[in-house]
Amino acid sequence: MKTIEKKPRGLTKYFKYAVFLGLFLTIGGAIPGLMTGWQPVTSGLVIAGVTVLLLWLVWMLTNAEGGWNPRSAQAGTNAFVATVSVLVILGLINFLGVRYTERFDLTENQRFTLAPQSQQLVRNLPQPVKVWVFAGEPERGDLELLENYRRQAPNLFDFQYVDPSRQPTVARQFGVQSFGEVYLASEDGTRQQFVQTVSSVSSLSEARLTSSLEQFTSDRSYKVYVLQGHGERPLEAGLRGAIAQAVTSLQDKNFLVEPLNLARLPRVPPDASVVVIAGPQQPLFPREVQALQAYLQQGGSIFAAIDPDTNPGLDPLLKEWGIDLDQTIAIDSSGSGGLVGLGPAAPLITNYGDHPIVRDFQGGYSFYPLARPLLISDVEGVESTPLLLTGEQSWAESTPEDPDLKFDPQSDRPGPLPLGVAKTKAIATDSPTPETPTPEAATEEETTPEAATEEETTPDAATDEATTPEAATPETATPEAATPEATTPETATPEAETDEETTRREARLVVIGNSEFAIDGNFQLQLNGDVFLNSVSWLSKQNEQTLSIRPKAVLNRRISMTPQQAKQLGGAAVGFLPLFGLLTAAILWWKRR
Repeated sequence: MKTIEKKPRGLTKYFKYAVFLGLFLTIGGAIPGLMTGWQPVTSGLVIAGVTVLLLWLVWMLTNAEGGWNPRSAQAGTNAFVATVSVLVILGLINFLGVRYTERFDLTENQRFTLAPQSQQLVRNLPQPVKVWVFAGEPERGDLELLENYRRQAPNLFDFQYVDPSRQPTVARQFGVQSFGEVYLASEDGTRQQFVQTVSSVSSLSEARLTSSLEQFTSDRSYKVYVLQGHGERPLEAGLRGAIAQAVTSLQDKNFLVEPLNLARLPRVPPDASVVVIAGPQQPLFPREVQALQAYLQQGGSIFAAIDPDTNPGLDPLLKEWGIDLDQTIAIDSSGSGGLVGLGPAAPLITNYGDHPIVRDFQGGYSFYPLARPLLISDVEGVESTPLLLTGEQSWAESTPEDPDLKFDPQSDRPGPLPLGVAKTKAIATDSPTPETPTPEAATEEETTPEAATEEETTPDAATDEATTPEAATPETATPEAATPEATTPETATPEAETDEETTRREARLVVIGNSEFAIDGNFQLQLNGDVFLNSVSWLSKQNEQTLSIRPKAVLNRRISMTPQQAKQLGGAAVGFLPLFGLLTAAILWWKRR
């Protein structure tokens, strides 16, 4: 006798699918509720979904028409427990994901991760800082970079995008001149600092933002003096061989840049962080060289870029540091100069020394048209590190006027050749401050009207002499008064005084046998500008952590093929692979036949 089962009729037969509706409503309300907070809509969705699931469970337990069915009850209970477990797991995952954010950067060069220097700086900010970007829609890369900064210290770092056309009042408060300008501002809005201008072509730079943050939160200002009066590179844009782009880049990094004429001053100004000597064509006066020597002996820093076929008169200073200017030019026969449209007399440098200035430049390019090699010797108490080294196929040409440039082992020096060097020298704290170079010079400076006028009209000199008693008498000045750091505000606190003691014990010198690499037009090519800016930053004795931060470029992993190779690859994919599969299948069939 057959038992005829009664099939559910009407809407009852569709009720078994109510579990999907319940899950949809519950999950759709629980996820946004856990992530953004509970609202009436999300709470209503969860309540409706749970209600539908409970009704479905009761129906499953009673099997709709057949009363209590153990098999149906067991299946319904398992389904209910599984549903609740899934909801609990999803809720916990979303809760933990919102509460404890963790990101994993799997890109090859960690393109979406801040450099360790940037992370440490943001976490240790002494005061809250906000970045204002005066642009419309944010670029994806810029927004991601700013988010990375904010994740390090949400309470100390924040940013905001402002459309200048919609909020002109805010733009006027910052003095915005063009679309895309980026500024740093303190929490109370009393301090502002320009960072850079961003666009669809020029994105926000981590190196520049970190450097700006470091300088913005520091109370110390850094002044760079550029020596003039001996045919050096001009500072004004538009002139031939000018270094206006280099000066602008220094100002963008918050350096104060001013010209320096030592023929009218008795010494290097006390507030000088770095003195730049860029391509002098005539020799300096002996008194000027002595002033530079005295500045180094007090813990100063000098950057010297000296071209071939010139005599800057700096031999007495350079020989004290173990540097001789070779009367040759560097020739590179490898043909690498052709990459930038130059000949063998413009070495393309890819080999850099182990120094903070160039440590992360390995494999990058910088070039130096008509460079003179340096002769470097060891001097007791002076640490030396070559910065720029030519390739194996280079030599120091002693007869550059000869049109047929060939290596002569009798007169030429084989490479690799150092074109740049960084030197450091410890300064004894108990060493007396060097007196004015000569008594005659001191008398001349006291009686010469030009010197008196210069000292009266120069604000820095007037301030130093008015506020520092020792400065009025150079012959009796103490080392503390003579050092550049003596006039900085940090000396008011014990901690800063300790830092100044540590800083003034070291003098620094960077010499490069070429100045044309930094002129307008060459400065922005490859790593030329980076070499100059990093040199000045290192010489200024700032925190060296930002020197090695380089932009992280997307590595090109695309395969470049000729049309013939593409045709062969297409034929292999369409013909060879299917044929190989058919042959394999035929062999297997034949064996199993």
